[in-house]
Amino acid sequence: MCDTYEFLRPNDGSGRRNFLRLTGTAAVLGLTGGTLFAGPAYADALTKAQRESMTPEQIIEAMKRGNARFRKGERKARNYLNEQRASANGQYPAAVLLSCIDSRAPAEVIMDLGIGDIFNCRVAGNVENNDILGSMEFACKLAGAKVVLVMGHTKCGAVKGAIANAELGNLTGLLARIKPAVQATTYAGDRSATNYAFVDAVARKNVELTIAGIRKDSPVLAELETSGTIKIAGAMYNLATGAVEFFS
Repeated sequence: MCDTYEFLRPNDGSGRRNFLRLTGTAAVLGLTGGTLFAGPAYADALTKAQRESMTPEQIIEAMKRGNARFRKGERKARNYLNEQRASANGQYPAAVLLSCIDSRAPAEVIMDLGIGDIFNCRVAGNVENNDILGSMEFACKLAGAKVVLVMGHTKCGAVKGAIANAELGNLTGLLARIKPAVQATTYAGDRSATNYAFVDAVARKNVELTIAGIRKDSPVLAELETSGTIKIAGAMYNLATGAVEFFS
């Protein structure tokens, strides 16, 4: 029954009736406790009360369950029009994600999230810079998000480019931000862009270094994490399996 409320919106205008019916069922089954969005509020978009009732760890667990549904082909049926309308006058995202622009790794889809659930920063190679940090600071300090998640993925083209020392206009400078991860990756085999095992190892190291960079370059986020207000975490998405692996 935990899935009943997490990032869930009704599919038609009968939201309150559905909620009351589900609540009654839960009471009969003795399952009313422990839900991420426990309480009387029920809406088509994540509410402030719902978000504030969750810890950063619970938000990450909700993402994990969403990814599990995605992998099983059991994603929630959503009414995006209802979500759009419900969030038009206010937003209360639970997390801010930094992910790659790769078309095969859309965070909301692979973690079964809806409109208004997360802030999403996307840039090739999921690297941080001042603009990304400013966006994250807004998301957490001003807008109340509780999780900062950096998500890389397997077979990343930006990582391949950094390994191969590719050069192309402004892309050259972007890939330079990934190259420290190439040097920092411990790997005994072929360290080339054609060896996907090495590419994936670098991609993971790049996530780790990006997390470290966020903590170093943003005193605002570092203080929020130290106080327990937010959690900064990493993840790797496997293009082949559809699985998201979360790590600190």
